[in-house]
Amino acid sequence: MTLSLEQEFSLRTFADQVQQMSREQAQELLLMLYKQMMIRETTYQELLKHEWKLDSDAVWG
Repeated sequence: MTLSLEQEFSLRTFADQVQQMSREQAQELLLMLYKQMMIRETTYQELLKHEWKLDSDAVWG
């Protein structure tokens, strides 16, 4: 899967911002982004369970 031109620009801008951060700031940001990623994944799973009318957590292991 490829990124759109707008996404590529956004990624480059983000990379430039990260370069200006201290190591501690970058680590804090990484943890925050990882947490957001996990929340997004859980949200998608819940939406799919609802859409597919699944009641069991067994599907998501």
